[in-house]
Amino acid sequence: MTQDEWGHVRGELLKSVGKNNFSAWIEPIAFDGIEDRTAQLVVPTSFIGTWVSQHFGDVILRHMMSAGAEVDRIEFSVDAQGRANGVTKVEPLAKPAPKPSVNGTRSAPATPPAQELPESTLNANFTFADFVVGKPNELAHAAARRVAEGGPVSFNPLFLYGGVGLGKTHLMHAIAWELRNNKPDLKVIYLSAEQFMYRFIRALRDQDTLSFKEVFRSIDVLMVDDVQFIAGKNSTQEEFFHTFNALVELGKQIIISGDRAPVDMEELDNRIASRLQCGLVVDLHPTDYELRLGILQQKVEAQRERTPDLKIAPGVLEFIAHRISSNVRVLEGALTRLFAFADLIGCEITMDLTQECLSDILRASDRKVTMDEIIKKTCEHYHLRQSDLMSPSRARNIARPRQMAMYLCKKLTTRSLPEIGRKFGGRDHTTILHGVRKIEELISVDSQIAEDAELLRRMLEA
Repeated sequence: MTQDEWGHVRGELLKSVGKNNFSAWIEPIAFDGIEDRTAQLVVPTSFIGTWVSQHFGDVILRHMMSAGAEVDRIEFSVDAQGRANGVTKVEPLAKPAPKPSVNGTRSAPATPPAQELPESTLNANFTFADFVVGKPNELAHAAARRVAEGGPVSFNPLFLYGGVGLGKTHLMHAIAWELRNNKPDLKVIYLSAEQFMYRFIRALRDQDTLSFKEVFRSIDVLMVDDVQFIAGKNSTQEEFFHTFNALVELGKQIIISGDRAPVDMEELDNRIASRLQCGLVVDLHPTDYELRLGILQQKVEAQRERTPDLKIAPGVLEFIAHRISSNVRVLEGALTRLFAFADLIGCEITMDLTQECLSDILRASDRKVTMDEIIKKTCEHYHLRQSDLMSPSRARNIARPRQMAMYLCKKLTTRSLPEIGRKFGGRDHTTILHGVRKIEELISVDSQIAEDAELLRRMLEA
């Protein structure tokens, strides 16, 4: 078969498989001749070769035979330079294309190689060895450890949620590293929800959703970070729902993270939220003083391995752990700045140096909580509109959150009762006092009210 005859075959393939499939899969193929009744085709990657072999191998073979070529089978080779526009040194694929069956149907597509699956790069510093465990994250750490063992677990999926910089992504990466090191035969894929969506949109654009489905259903452990990103994106949520169901039915493990609990993601499909809640949902709470101090001490020890002459005055780490409570990223960033400053000027990290070097971070950490912030956070927590809190309604589902907001305004700000009353729609100061005392009373007898008050306080002071 000549190159001109191959060109004719390509034209027939364009009619058979359609423009999108042709441009994506057939066009990159180069014809390299026929040897022992085997057509030699060159492809730029093993993924394309395997995929074309399984999906279009019999179609290509049939058209070649129709063009008069004496061939019984097709063999795909990978161009060593990653090109298919010229014949160079090639590496044969493990399996040749199948012969067409008697009835002319194709065999079931093979699973694409694991290394061709889409994924994010893992951070080498995000391992279990580098994760500092404390009371706010001990349950999440234990659950992640159990999943990372690679054996059967009693919960699937594992859903990790919490605010920014609390360790969700760290634990996700740590699970992936552990599984890849201890269970190399497993196909472990970690990617962001944004990447999942992008991959799906591209499959829709190329009219190749079958490939997308088969790629993601071949995974043993699927890890999706920041699932809140797909909330409100209906088509992506639909495909995620079906992928989720398929993997669970096959007994595959799923680990997902988000910034809120599934039930609190208003735009997340109810079916997905329901499935996520069927597994283990774990909250990474805001850091406490002990955990922050532990993280700082670990970072200092790691830094001393690189710079043994590092000197830190007593009380500095305790001061930073106490003053910077927003999240771990800010905490680590502050310490990194101190390390760099001390190294550049060659001095000990003292309390004076710390206050001078971190003045902007310390000022931001000292910001005062405002009544507007309290009202906003309270409305978000109880799923109310701000107009509801200001309304005259005495319905329990509105009155109790309103009293909670009054209580927090009294405890977290320096505003007087009359000032708080004016903020809440011109209410009398006695109404505010009643609301504050009511919440104080309920905190001692109602665990849910106590938990709500503590959670809101942490969110506002973070």
